[in-house]
Amino acid sequence: MLLTTLLTRCQERGLLKERGKQRTDSTPIEAAIRTMKRIECVGETLRAALNSLAVVVPDWLRAHVPSEWYDRYEKRMEDFRLPKEATKRTALIEQIGQDGFHLLTWVRGANAPLWLREIPAVEIVRLVWIQQFWVEEGQIRWRSNENIPPASRLISSPYDTQAHMSIKRDIVWTGYKVHVTETCDDQSPHLILHVETTSATTQDMEMTEVLHQALERKQLLPSEHLMDTGYVDGKHIATSQKQYGVELLGPVVIPGNWQAKDGQGFDISQFAIDWDHHVLTCPQGKTSKKWTVKQDKTVSNVIRAQFWKKD
Repeated sequence: MLLTTLLTRCQERGLLKERGKQRTDSTPIEAAIRTMKRIECVGETLRAALNSLAVVVPDWLRAHVPSEWYDRYEKRMEDFRLPKEATKRTALIEQIGQDGFHLLTWVRGANAPLWLREIPAVEIVRLVWIQQFWVEEGQIRWRSNENIPPASRLISSPYDTQAHMSIKRDIVWTGYKVHVTETCDDQSPHLILHVETTSATTQDMEMTEVLHQALERKQLLPSEHLMDTGYVDGKHIATSQKQYGVELLGPVVIPGNWQAKDGQGFDISQFAIDWDHHVLTCPQGKTSKKWTVKQDKTVSNVIRAQFWKKD
């Protein structure tokens, strides 16, 4: 609301140029949590659930929890000294897994209040245990690194289940991603027009259309939109021009065909495209004779340009 009010006042005072230039880029946002290893995550998840139950049903919890659990889950996992020996570490992991399995069994028991299973911390235990363990003949087993969900679904902390681990070039973080769009006209002040927060694992390419839709709703679409490689491909270039009247400017993702890799032929980045007149011009200055749009296997609206054989 505040951003909308400020933008309205900028428009009234002529500080916001109509259909000017804009640029968008994304930046990582660290979640307000401690990054944990898998074993730390499961231990802290169970500990958080026990603390929640201790507040709402202390008598019920005291009647079920064995005395050794108090020592095992008294400290935060970051303060717990994990065994260095592989066999002892595996034993601890499976012990935590078994304890969590027992807690979920008790919560779903016939004598337990139905609302216990709806406690958020208990539900997080259930989800984390599905992701990190599997059961074989009644014995709970630790999943291998190759047998866990992708980062976009893997819970990294019980204190923020929507924060996920991601990598952007040489940056590794757990949290979110923010896409910031601002004006960039030379003769006007630079103003932030739109901010979009996504999961850390959301690819920039997924946001190009979303950002243009948001800017259209605000009646703030630019004439030229500068974006980096992560946002730009042929489809977005065409859609932005045709649907929103926006010229999308930025380096296109390097294609994986042999022409681009070997440098022995012409790839699409070396052709000039006239979207209005449906004409391609090759690096030698030859123009295409035919432009068709049709379905290609599972992809619709595929553009094919054909040149004269002699060219």
